[in-house]
Amino acid sequence: MSNLCREVITLQLGHYSNFIGTHWWNLQDASLSYDPESPPGEIQSDVVFREGQTPGGHVTYTPRLIAMDLKGSLCTLRQEGSLYDSGNDTPAVNWEGSLVTHKESPAAKNPFLEDLDKLDKGGILAEADFSCSSRPHEPAGQLSVDAVDAVDTVNSRLQRLQKGYRLEGSVKVWSDFLRIHLHPRTISVIHQYNHDGEAHRLEAFGQGETLLQGALLEELEDRLHFFVEECDYLQGFQVLCDLADGFSGLGSRLTELLQDSYGGRGILTWGAAPVSHPHSTPVKDLYRLLNCTLGTIHMANHSSLFCPLTLRGGLGRRPTSPPLFPHLSYDPSVWYHSSSVLALALDALTTPYRLRSSSTPMWQVADSLTGSGRKVVAAYGAVPFPMMHGSSLPDSLNACADALPWKPLSACSELGDGRCYAQWATLMGFEGQKLVSRVSPGMKPPTPLHSLHSGEDVLAAYISSFYPSAPLALQLVSSPSRLTPPFPQIFSPELGPRGFLQPPALSAAAPPVSSVPVLTSLQSGPALDPWLSEMHRTVSSLDIRRVAPSFLSQGLEMVDYQEALEQLRVLARCYRDDGHGATRSSSEEDDD
Repeated sequence: MSNLCREVITLQLGHYSNFIGTHWWNLQDASLSYDPESPPGEIQSDVVFREGQTPGGHVTYTPRLIAMDLKGSLCTLRQEGSLYDSGNDTPAVNWEGSLVTHKESPAAKNPFLEDLDKLDKGGILAEADFSCSSRPHEPAGQLSVDAVDAVDTVNSRLQRLQKGYRLEGSVKVWSDFLRIHLHPRTISVIHQYNHDGEAHRLEAFGQGETLLQGALLEELEDRLHFFVEECDYLQGFQVLCDLADGFSGLGSRLTELLQDSYGGRGILTWGAAPVSHPHSTPVKDLYRLLNCTLGTIHMANHSSLFCPLTLRGGLGRRPTSPPLFPHLSYDPSVWYHSSSVLALALDALTTPYRLRSSSTPMWQVADSLTGSGRKVVAAYGAVPFPMMHGSSLPDSLNACADALPWKPLSACSELGDGRCYAQWATLMGFEGQKLVSRVSPGMKPPTPLHSLHSGEDVLAAYISSFYPSAPLALQLVSSPSRLTPPFPQIFSPELGPRGFLQPPALSAAAPPVSSVPVLTSLQSGPALDPWLSEMHRTVSSLDIRRVAPSFLSQGLEMVDYQEALEQLRVLARCYRDDGHGATRSSSEEDDD
């Protein structure tokens, strides 16, 4: 297969999307290798990273990313970043009269950011934390001319450091745990709305829709053109967008813009929603339900594929409890925790179109899942995938013979009846473990899985035992998601340093988990019918003019609102069948 690099541009819209995105980019950065002697990895980092050069001639390697957020959301992070800093922030002053300077104290940095600053400046942390190489340090994101010979980077030092930062109490915004440098064209701040406080909040779908015009539209198009024009083989866009606030309206307009301007490119959209919001009220919860509903239908219409990404038990006003992952100890209400779980899953979900060889283009991934107008898919993940150190894949899957090991990542539970229209599964991070069982000649394999001769066959046979007739695409990737500070240590003591299960005797003195295997699944199937239908029934039962009149006053027309609900009803019907795989038409029996 060709090693052609098909570039992807990432867009992150909203604060929770940037939480997930920050963890995701930290994971990508942790997997970068600066050692010229090491063989190329399975993941082609050039798909999502770009090489550039500062005015001073330093070669840079930064995300091909546009991140949008509100005023007050950056805290210690400068909008233009520091990588291309000229070193002179004081503008020339021509005023000849008296001059009074008011200087605001900078926001305090948490211990991780303080240590990162020291490393970026070539500093040395406490020797008790790690041994320092004599080689000069290269900041993450910036390489000097002779960087090809330097393997002592921020990544390697943080890996050796493995310092437990415990940032749960200090992370307020996503930049509090960002460990990479960003290009000056990456961050776009929407100054009309505030991140904090009660006034000037971006809380309604219509507000977001009307935002994308005038100066903001021109700025966004300029940023898009900058990143698009430097791509040789652009395969598409991955969009992370907050579903529960006004960013759902902005994301709807943005995906429409991408569809109109870059037809034929893949647009994979992930609708992000946290488990809980601070300072919730019944009215705010109603707004969030309406935003999720409108965002889902509009972004699905304008994307190649749309997938909600959340640990909520549902997107309605009375969700069930968040999923319990057997080998995680996380607080779902802490954004820093929940976004890290979703980022690990997203690392695997996006792997098929980021591979160095045998890569599957974005549009092909989407086409395999979205037949017959079913643009919405559901994600599931085993985070981490339970695999005993030294065992085989058949052993691990046989231990899960009664139930699939993954949990819902889209607030959509599986029906458990074996029906599914299409599925894409990815197993990532089995590095060093056996994919097949070595059965001695003459011995009967303990299970049918132990008789198979490839990892793909083993995983396909296992999943097909639950979904016997569903088309299935598989991707097995040896390389794991690599974890370095400040990824939260949310893993149970049963996991060893590489994320594999280990005997209890070894658990007490286990070092921090530095990588994990993950199994994910993207599914299109009848399970989405009750999920979408319940959303439609709940919102349709509301007299929006009476219970949320201000929602319509934010730019959304009643006729557009009603049209969106009708589109949602029709979309739900696309996932309804008669139990034998035959999809019902929209002219059949109406909703209950």
